This record gives sequence, C-alpha cells and structure tokens, in this order.
Amino acid sequence: MAETSKRAHEGYEDHDEHEGHESCDCGCDHHEGEAHDGCHGQGDGRRDCEHESHGCGGHEGCGCEHDQVAMFIVGPIETNCYAYISEGECMVVDPGNSGAKIAEHLPDGVTVKYIAATHGHGDHVGGVKALKEAVGGSYVIHPADVELAKHAGEPSELGYSYDDNAPDPDLTYTEGDVIEVGGASFRVIETPGHTPGSICLVGEGSAEGVCFVGDTVFQGSCGRTDLAGGSPEDMRASLARIKREIDPHTTLFCGHGEITTMEDELASNPYFQ
Repeated sequence: MAETSKRAHEGYEDHDEHEGHESCDCGCDHHEGEAHDGCHGQGDGRRDCEHESHGCGGHEGCGCEHDQVAMFIVGPIETNCYAYISEGECMVVDPGNSGAKIAEHLPDGVTVKYIAATHGHGDHVGGVKALKEAVGGSYVIHPADVELAKHAGEPSELGYSYDDNAPDPDLTYTEGDVIEVGGASFRVIETPGHTPGSICLVGEGSAEGVCFVGDTVFQGSCGRTDLAGGSPEDMRASLARIKREIDPHTTLFCGHGEITTMEDELASNPYFQ
C-alpha cells in the first residue's frame, strides 16, 4: 500500500476554526462557504494551496498500490482539488482556484491527461483556465454544468469569485462514460442534487476502491441543495444510488473537508440511514 505523507506549501497559513451554520433544504449540515464538522474551515481570504500526498486510502483488497493521489486545498472556502497519478499520467479533479500553483506542485515528468470537474461551481472550476494553460490536458465536465462553470470568475450567490471563468470544455461526460489515466479507469455516475450536472468518478482497474464524490457526499453530511439548480429530491435519489452501488470499502475523496470511506459513511452519516 502506498505510503501517506503530508507537507504544507511554504508560506501556507494554518487553518482557522469556524462556527457551524443553519441547515439547507435537504437537512444537510454542510454549506459551501461555511464550515462543517470535519471541514478544514473557511480562511479569511484567498490562499495558496496546501498539499497532501496520499495512497488510495489504504483499504484491504485495493489494487492501486502504485498509484498516488495528491490533494491541494485551494480558494477562499478551501476546496479539495486532487491529482490522481498512474503510470506517469495524471487526472486533476476540481481545480477550484490557484491553477498555476497547482501546476507548480505536480510531480516532475507527469503528463496531465484530464482536468475533470465533478460539477460546475466556481470553487471547483475557477482554476481550470490557468492550470490548462500551464500543463495542458483535456478539460471535461458534465454538459448540464457547462454554462454554470463559465461564470466561475464572477461573484457567486455566496459572494465569492475565483480566478477565472472556466473555458469551453474539450470534452463532456455523462452516465457510463469512462476516462482512463495510466492503469486507472474512472466510470462516470450521474449524481445530481447539488447541481444538475454533478457526477462521481468511480475508480476501476488500478483505481479500484477510489471514488471522487465532489460535493455530493461529505464526512457525516451531504452537499447543499439550496443554490441555483439544486434539488433536494435529486440529492436524495443520488445518495440512495451511492448507498446501493458504491462498495463499502471504497475511499471517498470529498470536495471539502476530510477524506472518508463508504463504510464509515454507511455507519454514521445520517443521510445514508
């Protein structure tokens, strides 16, 4: 199993503690832009990204001993951006800000094949333009969120804006599509609710046991549904689908807060009960 190490970028500030907040329409305890239990918290302004390097999460039977996941915490509401690396190829997931900084901290010799968005909110795509200009790669997003992503550089409903509006995508993906990175494959499952085009990327091949869930699932919570395009009904259906289809041993790489496992969420997350 790959070792896990952690290091902060030079000049990175410690995270602040934050208070809780009211629930959204679906009862979720996590709001974009506000802290939740286990969240890194909201900083007092823009920050460069903090970097962590992970194995797949270290569960029994995982096949991705030789793959790596780097995590970058970016932007004013501390989005988790991930770089999944397999056999010299890389997929960057949700570069919400600081795209040029993310590019600087990718390992030497790695080819960025995809820049993948789990959904189109600015805190997940605001760094796409700068990252793509720095390292290339095909930007891919669900077609239902393309237009939303094009406004990432403008103030959001919560008053935040990010580095740039996302460009036109090179590709779009929908239910059942598969993208390949080295020995890893990621299958798209549509999980609307947070946005109409929210998706999860379910790992297969050397990425078996990995799932990038964006803002659909958080440790002990789920994504908010009270922003434009959100739907409590769709969120409930998406969570029910994840409960049915994602193996309990899967590591969930969430869009904010802590990395968790499906097993832990099935045991303790009230939205899976």
